[in-house]
Amino acid sequence: MQTGKPMLRVLSGESVWPPPAWLMRQAGRYLPEYRELRAQAGDFIALCTNPALAAEVTLQPLRRYGFDAAILFSDILMVPWALGQPLRFAEGEGPLLEPIRDAVAVAKLDPTVVAARAAPIMETVSRLRGALDRDFPSTALIGFAGSPFTVACYMVDGRGGGEFPATRLLAHRDPVLFAQLIAVLEASTVAYLEAQVDAGAEILQLFDSWAGVLPPDGFARWVVEPTARIVAALRASRPHVPIIGFPRMSGASLPAYAVRTGVQGVSMDTSMDPAWAAGAVPASIAVQGNLDPLAVVAGGAALEAGTRRVLQALRGRPAIFNLGHGIVPQTPPDHVARLMEIVRADGK
Repeated sequence: MQTGKPMLRVLSGESVWPPPAWLMRQAGRYLPEYRELRAQAGDFIALCTNPALAAEVTLQPLRRYGFDAAILFSDILMVPWALGQPLRFAEGEGPLLEPIRDAVAVAKLDPTVVAARAAPIMETVSRLRGALDRDFPSTALIGFAGSPFTVACYMVDGRGGGEFPATRLLAHRDPVLFAQLIAVLEASTVAYLEAQVDAGAEILQLFDSWAGVLPPDGFARWVVEPTARIVAALRASRPHVPIIGFPRMSGASLPAYAVRTGVQGVSMDTSMDPAWAAGAVPASIAVQGNLDPLAVVAGGAALEAGTRRVLQALRGRPAIFNLGHGIVPQTPPDHVARLMEIVRADGK
């Protein structure tokens, strides 16, 4: 691919070394400049829907570390929020939603208002694309959404944490109703991601953070199939934009997920052996990951050894260096700087 953006080259099937690097949750509470802006914004939803502040938060880690990608600062729960489900973020508790567990609650979701409610987020994307083109021309812009199953977990259980028993029980007891909820999320997610592309996103990532709580047949039905339909719809409407899937905790199902969904890249979680994944996932599909976020917190020998182990496993194939999950708030910023030094120096 003729581009100066390493992320796009890798997602087109090219092996680039040293690999492009970015970190999930790279904009966030570990940075003092983020904490200052977060205090100005008030609540978290207000921050996500303030284009000036959300764009600034997204750009903060680029100025420090020169990552190869910026990822829109937002949240996977902005889709249910845009659909009209009551949502708040409580200090020390995380997201709290009014649970959806019957047909009446599903019927109240309103896809017709998503575009209007999400308009400030698209303005953020547009601002980011302008800023990147001007100040970081080799940095790609990632838009994202939660995959339907993971978003449904929060919508049905009403909060994060645990293994989402209410969601899994609903899928077993009333698969028709659960399929209706998934269908609403599929359509809304496609429209939401198309709008991000139209505003300037160059790559899309689908986060299925709770894919691993399902048995194999549930994983196929509620994770792989909806993701494949979303990818197919985006391929038809926005064929130039590559998609990365993150089926967290998918284990040995990762290669099948990569092939059956049609994504151009798959992200590995922390528990996965990157050498195995690099060999099991087809060489035409990029692999992304998967340093333990707590190795970055530890720093020193743990950071050095963990980073080099991932790099060695990914060498010689299309790959993106990342963490196996999001960076955690207690991460020392200078440890992230050291991480990037190791990645950038590898192979030079």
